[in-house]
Amino acid sequence: MIMTGEMIIDTMGFYEQPRLKLARDVKKGKYIRLKRNLYCDDADISRMALAQVIYGPSYISFDYALSYYGLIPEHAFNVSSATLKKRKDKRFVTDICSFYYSDVPASVYPYSINLLNIDGVGVRIASPEKALCDKLYKMPPASSMADFEDLLFEFLRVFDDALLDLNAGTIKELGKLYKCRNVDFLATMMGRYHANDTRIPDRHLYEGREHDSE
Repeated sequence: MIMTGEMIIDTMGFYEQPRLKLARDVKKGKYIRLKRNLYCDDADISRMALAQVIYGPSYISFDYALSYYGLIPEHAFNVSSATLKKRKDKRFVTDICSFYYSDVPASVYPYSINLLNIDGVGVRIASPEKALCDKLYKMPPASSMADFEDLLFEFLRVFDDALLDLNAGTIKELGKLYKCRNVDFLATMMGRYHANDTRIPDRHLYEGREHDSE
């Protein structure tokens, strides 16, 4: 259960120093401090649900969402979320995990978000397409399609089969809102992949050469 400090203190009756007792209970592990004046009493509570409560408005995205959807091989332990008009990144370190928040453009923020029900709590998470676009938006822009391919497959280690399962049309429409070189490269790549009906990345496709299929 997620509680404010006042909610916990209300259960303490007539303690002379309820704040001191609360601090002691936190040290004993009875409560977990999430941020100032916000606590939970269950270490197994959904991290995704906690992320929505700790800082908002926000939705799960970036590495955590990419891992959740199986787009990358890494398991994301800490939870990453996208925010709106916060103007600076935030991090909250807890005994459960760390929670990271970073802005995305206001023009794209409300689109392509899925709603999950986790233990009765509504959790907002970027679609697979948007999670990848959000991640690419925060990265230094690639100088060419070849560099972008290295960024996508070598640095981020995105699975090519999982990539091709994404909706190219959604990425194209989102790309108009990000105004970001990396997302533009992704939209172009997806369009060419599907147009050529190929399952394997082929750099020749992006160098303007004819694709040689055997």
